Parts: sequence; C-alpha cells; structure tokens
Amino acid sequence: MSTASRSGGAATRWTANPFYLGANPKAGSTLILRLPGVVHYSFLLNMLRAIVKGLSRMKVKFGVHIEPQLGYTYSQALAIAKEAERLGYESFWCSDHLFLNQNSAEQNCLEAWTLLAALAAETETIRLGTTVTCNSYRHPSLLAKIAASVDMISNGRLWFGYGAGWKKIEYKAYGYDFPKVQVRMDMMEEALEIIKLLWTEPSPTYKGKHYSIENAFSAPKPIQKPHPPILIGGDGEKRTLKAVAKYADYCNLFVTPKLERKLDVLKEHCADIGRDYDSVGKSLFAQGWPGVFVSTDEEELELHWTRRSEILGTPREKAIENANAHAPGSWVGYPEELTERFEYLIGLGFDFFQVVFMGLSQDYIDSSKAFSELVMKRI
Repeated sequence: MSTASRSGGAATRWTANPFYLGANPKAGSTLILRLPGVVHYSFLLNMLRAIVKGLSRMKVKFGVHIEPQLGYTYSQALAIAKEAERLGYESFWCSDHLFLNQNSAEQNCLEAWTLLAALAAETETIRLGTTVTCNSYRHPSLLAKIAASVDMISNGRLWFGYGAGWKKIEYKAYGYDFPKVQVRMDMMEEALEIIKLLWTEPSPTYKGKHYSIENAFSAPKPIQKPHPPILIGGDGEKRTLKAVAKYADYCNLFVTPKLERKLDVLKEHCADIGRDYDSVGKSLFAQGWPGVFVSTDEEELELHWTRRSEILGTPREKAIENANAHAPGSWVGYPEELTERFEYLIGLGFDFFQVVFMGLSQDYIDSSKAFSELVMKRI
C-alpha cells in the first residue's frame, strides 16, 4: 500500500528574529504573522500547505456517475441519486448512450434526458448532468428546450455536459449519419452557438453549415443565468480542448499518461483567445473502470479484486496494474491510496470529480457511501 508523502521538503534554516507573512509592517500591512523566538522555516511552509489544502477542501466537488447502458432500471437510478444526495455528493451524472453492444437486445438503457427530467422532480438539492450528451442524437434547438425545461424542473440544478459523439455502432443502428470527426466537431460547435443563443435571446436566428434556426422562440429560459454551466468532455488537442477554451465552463478529462500535457494544451488554447486559463474549471471522469472502490478491510479488498478481475476478464495482477496506472495512488484500495491519487489530481488543478462505482443497486450505494466516508472527508 502506497501513501502520499506529507512531509515538508524545505531546507533547515533557523532565525532568532520574528518574521512576518505579508508586506513590511511599517508600511501599514494588516496581514502580519509574528512568530517570536526561534523559528523553523519549514513550519511556515507546512502551514501554507495546510492553508492551501483547506481552501481545496472548500472547492472540491464530487459527483456519482452511472452508465444506463449497463442495464439500470429507473428505481435503481433513483435510489442511487437519492442516496448520493443524502451523502453530500454535489451531483448525479449519466452517460448518453442508446445501448451497450451487439449483445444488448434485452438490456435496459434509459434515455439520458428522460432520466434527468424524472430525477429532477424527485430530488431536492443534488445537481444533475450528462457525461456527456452526444450532439448527434438531438437537434440543438430541441436540446436547448429540453435542457432549459430540466433546469426549470430542478429549480436550477442542471449541468450541461456535451460532446461531439463517438460510438459508431449506435449511430448505424439508429440511422444517424456518422461523419468524420472533424465534421462532428464542426457540428458540435455550431450546436453550442445555437443552444447558447436560445438560452439567452428571445427569438434568435442562426444560419450555419449544418444547423439553422429562424426567429426561434424558446421559453422557458434556464433558471441559471446566463445559462447552465457547460462541461465539454474529451481531450482531443486540436479541436476538443480548443472548443473547451471557447465555449465551456468546465473541461472533463481522464487519467491518461498524457494528462498533464492535455492541461498544457488547454492553457495554450486559452492564451490564443485571451481567456484566463484559471477561469476554466477542471473536472475529471474518475471511472477507474469498472469502478472506484475503497475499504479498510483486507478481506473485503481481496474479494473485490477477485470480482474485478472476473468482470474485466483479466488476471488479478493485470486488474491491479490497471487500477494503479498513470498516476500516483490508485482507484482501488485503502483510503490512503485513493486519497493520494485525488490529492495528486487536485494538485494539477482539478476541483471536480465524477466517480463511477461498481454495481447496479445496493452494491453501488454501499461503495458510494464508503467513498464518501473514507475519501471525500479526507480531501
């Protein structure tokens, strides 16, 4: 079991004089830290780290995420959302798919926006979103109205997660064209232009290459002003991250070997258009496929690794390797191991995590409860 180092790394230096944090006190500064007597400089460093960590605690958000394509019933999704609300998760998220694979004839896949609308009426405080809506499946003018309606039903609790679409098997089965990725990205950007216009103007007109509207009325408007926060999923460097810089309130990335590079690319795109990089929220899809799991019990962890390797169809050692890959800590293990991973990600600037847990019903709820108690309260 690996744990994150929390020791200060400053060189040992001593002084016999008081010192101050802030401007020269003679200049009238009111932010003064007076430490009389002998002072170890690493004390100040560790204190500043504690302050930063405290600020992070105030800002970091966690949501739960489900994949309707795995077969959830509505009652199962509702139970997960209500328990997440009780446990203090900021949000409930679902993917936007039509079915899982070629063997899914009898497997449920709840339609994403219908699910959000139903949950909006049966929850009170938890926010709701898609990770992420596929642009191709709904005309943007209709989607703008659907989203505004869900924002009204939920009294302003909608996250608008969006993407260009990728799952070719669904497109083909449902009769949607599946153009090249460059075209799908063009379509997504035009769609976002239209959606934002419909959310903010009384009767906008827009004529694009792929979509057009003319004097389109769209009431109700969203409760949130100027509109629900927009989250764009994906890490494509040329188009997706550029679209994040232009349109989104949040990016949504994944743990990969190139994660830090993706953030650097996003920073470059922000600089190109004169946007403050820090104004883009950083969210991460913490899927740890097939789910994140934490426990303090060795036997329970052993049983989980056995089940996990069976689900993945890989040897136990490979399942462990996958859970530990690409970042410090792990998606599975003791609280210290998961805390190490999330603290590393927070250190990169991420302040929002959509977490996937294994199971469809009580097993999912039990895992989300353990995570809230053993990880969320540490961060």
